[in-house]
Amino acid sequence: MKFTDRKIKNLKPKSERYEVWEGNGLGVRVTPKGVKSWVFMYRFQEKARRLTLGRYPKMTVAEAHSEHGKALLALEKGIDPGKVEVEKRRENRRAPTVKMLVDEYIEKWAKPRKRSWKKDQSTLDRDVVSEWGRRKAKDITRRDVVIMLDGIVERGAPIQANRTLAVVRKMFNFAVSRDIMASNPCLQVKPPAPENQRNRTLSADEIKILWKALDLVGLKSGNDQEKPISMSKGTALALQFQLLTAQRKGEVAAAEWSEIDIDGKVWTIPAEKSKNNLPHRVPLSPQAVSLLELIKKESKKSIWLFPSPRGQGQKHILETAIDHAVRLNQEPIGINHWVPHDLRRTAASIMTSIGISRLVVSKILNHVESGITAVYDRHSYDAEKRNALEAWGRKLDQILTGENKGDVIPIHKAG
Repeated sequence: MKFTDRKIKNLKPKSERYEVWEGNGLGVRVTPKGVKSWVFMYRFQEKARRLTLGRYPKMTVAEAHSEHGKALLALEKGIDPGKVEVEKRRENRRAPTVKMLVDEYIEKWAKPRKRSWKKDQSTLDRDVVSEWGRRKAKDITRRDVVIMLDGIVERGAPIQANRTLAVVRKMFNFAVSRDIMASNPCLQVKPPAPENQRNRTLSADEIKILWKALDLVGLKSGNDQEKPISMSKGTALALQFQLLTAQRKGEVAAAEWSEIDIDGKVWTIPAEKSKNNLPHRVPLSPQAVSLLELIKKESKKSIWLFPSPRGQGQKHILETAIDHAVRLNQEPIGINHWVPHDLRRTAASIMTSIGISRLVVSKILNHVESGITAVYDRHSYDAEKRNALEAWGRKLDQILTGENKGDVIPIHKAG
């Protein structure tokens, strides 16, 4: 009989298992429970053999004919199709699951190269392992990726969907490079949400409001805020220190006293904490040095400038804790729609507005450089950075007090 969907569907179970045949050894086996499987009967080296190709309807009639054709072609080449299928199934059992791939990616790629590997781990555990963990990595399709991203968007986290796509794409590229997968299923998958580049900077009035509010954190009296600010003193000092130094939130949060040279008035961020993997020297203005005295009292005997309130001084404050504190206190502080990174942007913007060259500001921000110039330009710009940060400190004083104590910046530019 010529197999069609209608004929296969009409095959009814009997008390005993039975088989019907189309020709050239292709048949359908029907069990008493109604399970239908495609089978192939053939002879190899004078011995009768049987190969189960798959179950109907998961394997369609067209797919069964295709697999049957491949088996016949193998026989013509002197290859036992059953042995090929056994080896394929054995290989499939050995193929890494998505959970195994995630673990390998974190250990072999992310940890050695990314200080933020824990973010990758969290993202993959939350949205990838939870969905695909037991599936074979090689079986993940582009459609699977799209459906996963749609789910993240639907729960109200469109930007997180973009971040997840970036991590998953990198992980699958890693898998391709290690021959775990033949291709990356993220190919041609576009970020599901538009990225809105932030350009928020705080005005002089907002800086004054923020600094005063942060000064009041932890005081038992004198706080005239309508709503109390729910924030640790360490977090408040970290935000002030970030504004004064214009460094990244993560570098501030993880700063250690061993990195601070009070006598030399410089903070050296080690290469392993620096985004461009090079040590970064941050000259400390008089205002920053003065703030460090308060930070020292608050941190007590911890090795960290900003120890976690929950870690008994053994761990530094988390970046997420700073973010949470800022989100929670928008209304009590009296400034809306700002994030910690806006402090860094604010400091940089004001420095350029008072005449400091963009090159020097870029050096202070420790932006990643590329090209021949970056390779040969080993000038540290310490003097220029110090002049700029001291000018920024004086400008901040002027904003906070409303007093103009003379020139804000010496006439000295580089670049």
